[in-house]
Amino acid sequence: MEMAAPIEVFQLNKQFAEDNFEKKVSLGVGAYRTEEGLPWVLPVVRLAEKNLTADDTLNKEYFPVLGLEKFSFLATKLLLGGHCPAFIEQRAFGVQSLSGTGALRIGCEFLKNVLKYETIYVSKPTWGNHHLLFKNTGFKNIREYRYWNQEELCLDIKGLMEDLSNAPENSIILLHACAHNPTGCDPTQDQWKQIADLMEEKKLFPFFDSAYQGFASGDLEKDAWAVRYFVQRGFELFCAQSFAKNFGLYNERVGNLTIVSNNTNKPALIKSQMALIVRGMYSNPPGHGAKIVSYILSNPDLCDEWKQNVITMSGRVQEMRKLLRAALENLGTPGDWEHITTQIGMFSYTGLNERQSQYMIDKHHIYMLRSGRISMCGLTKSNVEYVANAIYDTVKTIPNKL
Repeated sequence: MEMAAPIEVFQLNKQFAEDNFEKKVSLGVGAYRTEEGLPWVLPVVRLAEKNLTADDTLNKEYFPVLGLEKFSFLATKLLLGGHCPAFIEQRAFGVQSLSGTGALRIGCEFLKNVLKYETIYVSKPTWGNHHLLFKNTGFKNIREYRYWNQEELCLDIKGLMEDLSNAPENSIILLHACAHNPTGCDPTQDQWKQIADLMEEKKLFPFFDSAYQGFASGDLEKDAWAVRYFVQRGFELFCAQSFAKNFGLYNERVGNLTIVSNNTNKPALIKSQMALIVRGMYSNPPGHGAKIVSYILSNPDLCDEWKQNVITMSGRVQEMRKLLRAALENLGTPGDWEHITTQIGMFSYTGLNERQSQYMIDKHHIYMLRSGRISMCGLTKSNVEYVANAIYDTVKTIPNKL
């Protein structure tokens, strides 16, 4: 047995924790931080937990294999909207999962081992865990479609469309619903329509990964637009939902796999097969986080408060984007930095290459991924100037076309 390679983002966290440099900055991990650089438990989550703890009628019994039905109902409604015909007709339903990662895994287990899909496409680049997930599910044919144009620092829509047009029929296409990880660069609504046209023509199966609904823009409806458009078009699809970011429930592992079918006969069949997958993997999901989300989403006043908490988080991230771009431009940093503010969500693909990113760590104690991805949540008003100066020094010392 050989020593496995460390997981980069967790290795960065360890290095950051062991670094005694006073001005060190962590821009690696994808978790919200306050202006003071601290984790934030949403106030509405604190309130929900207190109320749930005081409820003596609640117990610690097992959930059903497919999870808390109330939670999955509300999560599916949040994603698709209460007026969605597929939701109203009960052609769309949810399966509680171990966060978004678990939703991806059980969805792929179903597609691979029940429906016998063989080929799955992911964006290049994509979230670092996607490849490992699909490999461990048993997919032998994991392909990439072009997504990021490193020269122009924008979406490579031409390359994307060309690669999808060459995909074999019945390929699974992994799509980021909003706030693409790691680039922060999303298709426009017109581009989403082009993608849907092509996928319909080529008979490709959409599997959305929705980790940032509400967190990306502060608008729950806007961030769900792509998924809702595909459902409106009549696609059958899967969507992995995570409540880690938008509820701040990172270690509670709260997720939902939304499944949209085209007739009312399929849900019972799908659930029967999904139950066997879950039973053989982890038997049934944990309860605490699902109860919190259900409690909040089913209470109008608490739901409104949660939406304000989401706006607080997304608003701070957007402010940091503006401050970082302004600081870089005021310094006269070589390159065009408009992409910092046109990107959306938790992450920014800065355009820094691997050598430059390592230099940021070694010289300036700013911890970021080798790809040049930074978590905007790690920026604060007190460190954004330091980070901008570090990027300026890096680009001047190790020139690169930006």
